[in-house]
Parts: sequence; C-alpha cells; structure tokens
Amino acid sequence: MAKERAKLRLGVSACLLGRKVRYDGQHKRDPFLVDVLGPFVEWVPVCPEHELGLGVPREPIRLVGDPAAPRLVGERSGRDHTDPMRRLAEARARELARLDLDGYVTKKDSPSCGMERVRVHGGRGGPPRRAGVGAFAAVLLARLPLLPVEEEGRLGDPALREGFVERIFAYARWKAAVARGMRRGDLVAFHAAHALTLMAHSPAAYRTLGAAVGAAGREPVARTVEAYGRGFMAALRFPATRGRHASVLQHMLGVLRDVLPPADRAELADLVADYARGLVPLVVPLTLFRHHVRRHGVASLAGQTYLDPDPTELRLRNHA
Repeated sequence: MAKERAKLRLGVSACLLGRKVRYDGQHKRDPFLVDVLGPFVEWVPVCPEHELGLGVPREPIRLVGDPAAPRLVGERSGRDHTDPMRRLAEARARELARLDLDGYVTKKDSPSCGMERVRVHGGRGGPPRRAGVGAFAAVLLARLPLLPVEEEGRLGDPALREGFVERIFAYARWKAAVARGMRRGDLVAFHAAHALTLMAHSPAAYRTLGAAVGAAGREPVARTVEAYGRGFMAALRFPATRGRHASVLQHMLGVLRDVLPPADRAELADLVADYARGLVPLVVPLTLFRHHVRRHGVASLAGQTYLDPDPTELRLRNHA
C-alpha cells in the first residue's frame, strides 16, 4: 500500500548514477539526475543486462528483426537473449511494483532499457530502423502502465524535464491519497486541487475527468477511483504548452480580479502578457500569483498544486 515518504522512489538505469555496468565497463553518469534531482529521490538502480549475468565488460547486444517484436541478440556471436531477458524483466517488474515506485528513468538508445526509437537491425543488413523499444523497457511499460517513465536523453529538454518531474510528484500524491482511503468526497477534493494542473496539460481531459467525478455515485467508488487514476496520469502526459499555461494564468487573474487593487491587477496582467509572448519564464508571473494568493487568502487558489507542483529548488519553471 502506498504511503507518503520523505523522498520519492525512482527506478533508474544504474549506469546513469555513475555505476560502471555498461557493456564497455564504463558509465553514463547524468548530472541532473545525480546532483539536482538526487537529493529528493531514493534511487532503485537496475541494469538488466548485468543482472542477466552478461558480465562487465561484455559483448554488445542489439535488437534485430521486426520492430514490433524484435529479438535481442549478441552483435558478434548472434546469441539470442530474448527469452531470458523477458523472464528477468517480468520478475523485476513484479519486484518494482512491490517497491511502489513513483517513476523510472531509462537509458536512451539502449537495446534493453531504451523507451523509444531504439535501433532495430534488419536480418539482411542495411541501416537500422529507429523504431524499437528496449527489451526490458517494453515489459516495464506494459506491466506498470501508470508509472511515469522517461529517458535521460529527453530530460535535457527543459519542458520534457519539467513535465516528467511534475508527473512523478503527482503520481506520488495520487497513490498517497488512494492509500489514505478515497471516498467520493476525497476524489472531488483531489480533482479540485489539480484542476489548474489538468487544464494546463489537457482541458479536454480535465472536463472528462470532472464528468467522471460528478457521476461517481452511480458506480462503485473503487471502480471510479481506478478509472480516474488512469485518466489523471494519461492527462499529465500531454505537454503543458505556453498557450495553455497562459490560459490558466488568465483564469487565475479572473479569480483575483475582485480582491486586487487596480495597480496590482495591471501588474499581473502585464506579466501574463509578457509570459504569453515568451518574454519571461513561467516562474515570474507564478511568483507574484503565489504572493497575492497568500496575502489575500484566496482559498480557491491556495490549494492548487499548479502553484507548487514540485520543490522550488529544482527551478523547473525558470526556463523561458
């Protein structure tokens, strides 16, 4: 059963933490994961190739054949590791489910851990196709469908990094809320607290989830909660665009309109316009919104996770 922890618990490809477990005996230490996100995280390192007993260093392996169902084979020997890797992945996925992970970071391009666009080689030579999923990652994604998973290479993009970190904190909140016991009123409160967050990612999903919450009394609560969790995490996978962020800021400005003096309203409106035009990062208007929400005690905004989705120290909303 999920419970709130001091730190998030994330699975990770072990080489990204600096462990020398790659086929060439080296590592791929990622500074963001280790130095920036690390203080907030309890890592669960995994190297499926090493755990399979392939050794360090070892013969490189690659995906071969049909991208929809590739084989995992040694580059020189042709030894087929597909079935042993699948068995390992299934067992590891069950173990990771018991560990109640909040997210997972995989190694880009890895034939075992890559999440997307992994090279798949044809049986008759020719250039590889970037159309595969790593043999371990494919099982992980299938067995833990709600788990936020991202590749370390994509985390170099500020928007994708912000989105992933937002998802892992949101997933932890969702699991903790479910573990406390969720009746209809609890689901209504959770949805209300995440309203602006959902609107920034997918207004359509926000409306659909709201309708599901409104109809919760007509079905068993457990079924509604399970469906809401799937829809909630799926909604957060939609990128939160500048345009949708600007719409959320305009909405908050409307809520504050009656409590702010004209000069403060004008200042906020100017900052929202500057953000919409790409002149300032999101953190600039949000900082002033948080100030006014606290100062005037605006209850409808004070509980919104949108204003504080993750630790300020991560500075995820400081990019333009």
